[in-house]
Amino acid sequence: MENERDNQAPKKAGGRRPGSGRKLGTGNYLEPTTVLRVPVSQKLVLIDFLEAYAKKQRAQSSRANLDGIGEFEQLPEALSKLDISLYQSKVAAGFPSPADDHVEKRLDPNEYLIDQEESTFFITIQGESMLEAGLLPGDKAVVDKSKTAEVGDIVLAMVDGEFTIKTLAKQKDGNPKLLPANSSGKYTPIIITGEMQFEIFGVVIGSFRRFK
Repeated sequence: MENERDNQAPKKAGGRRPGSGRKLGTGNYLEPTTVLRVPVSQKLVLIDFLEAYAKKQRAQSSRANLDGIGEFEQLPEALSKLDISLYQSKVAAGFPSPADDHVEKRLDPNEYLIDQEESTFFITIQGESMLEAGLLPGDKAVVDKSKTAEVGDIVLAMVDGEFTIKTLAKQKDGNPKLLPANSSGKYTPIIITGEMQFEIFGVVIGSFRRFK
């Protein structure tokens, strides 16, 4: 009797595992590719065209994750000195009485929010990608362009000509990536590649908002 193993078809070496390979929507062109024969004389022309097309696709994909930035606002030439009471007591409701001796010190909001006048400016937050970092639409973010950005900092960056505010992180290869602070799934990390225009304009050191 023949061995049952002898009747089995030999297994092919190698082969592609299910689920292996590059995921759809990734790669230079963010879509599936195919092999195509082209005239040798037109090879460089097509390469240039495809590089331009890939850059456009990446820009469109990144733009979906970018929150637009509102107006940039510079500080006045001379900051006024402010002197406002800072109360030590924590009050559930109402307002502490100055007679309660809870005034710990005087606070100058300008001094509190600004480290370097000449390198600081404000921008208005638009969009909801940084909600969980406490940055809401309409908030004023305080940006200091003299600060050196480090991993974990919230930064104002330009990606392919568009401004965005995100948390700075690093990829495994050491290249930067920008992370949203919104767990809804609406925003995804922005992976920075060598083909993209990328620049950090400053570090967000604070924010403020008005309710009325």
